[in-house]
Amino acid sequence: MTAPRTILITGGAGGIGLGIARAFVAAGDRVVLADRDGTAAQAAAAGLGSTARALALDITDETAVATAFDALAADGGVDVLVNNAGILSVHGAVVDLDASAYRSILDVNVVGTFAVTQAFARHRIALGNGGGTIVNLSSIGGRQPTPGMGAYESSKAAVDSITRWAAIELAQHGIRVNAVAPGPVLTPMLQAGLPEGSDARTAWSSRIPLGDLAEVDDIAHAVVFLAGAGARHITGVSLAVDGGQLLT
Repeated sequence: MTAPRTILITGGAGGIGLGIARAFVAAGDRVVLADRDGTAAQAAAAGLGSTARALALDITDETAVATAFDALAADGGVDVLVNNAGILSVHGAVVDLDASAYRSILDVNVVGTFAVTQAFARHRIALGNGGGTIVNLSSIGGRQPTPGMGAYESSKAAVDSITRWAAIELAQHGIRVNAVAPGPVLTPMLQAGLPEGSDARTAWSSRIPLGDLAEVDDIAHAVVFLAGAGARHITGVSLAVDGGQLLT
């Protein structure tokens, strides 16, 4: 029987992050739910049981990220990092978007992802045995533009680039780095805005060859696969989980 791993999931208090945590717990692993909202992370961890714990963490604070990994190292270390934290709150056309708003999404989605990736890599190397796995959450928007969403989508294109960059440099340490790139995902928030049978839901679904938006579990299972032994010879990949939308 494989020993349980410790999985650090940023943005783990809800939505896709919490779904990923559930999948790892079901696989027999331990999870650390890192989230800027420490109270929400505590509640989510309590709901998952004794194999989950919470960590209040702002991924844009490099000092806090380094301190968190120091504490985790003292408690046995982290085997898998899931860079899930990100924001989708900045919208606007090229001619309208304020540069400061664009900078705010890059700070979280790009620089934050980089900061945690760097800290995890240093953590694994310092443990002396290398290894470990990173799975980043990207988006098919990094490859398929949508008017008004360019700030978010270009940040996710950068996440794909960070994935490849880290994969080629960290391979010598046995650290694999991949990404999962979802299309639209039926998180509780999106389900509320796109109820089944609504015109908006039908319009989105019509763009997807497999006929509907992804469930959170579809994304979670892809993350667990890329973090597992079955993907031992896969690195530098951004796996689209989009029902075929990139084909259209």
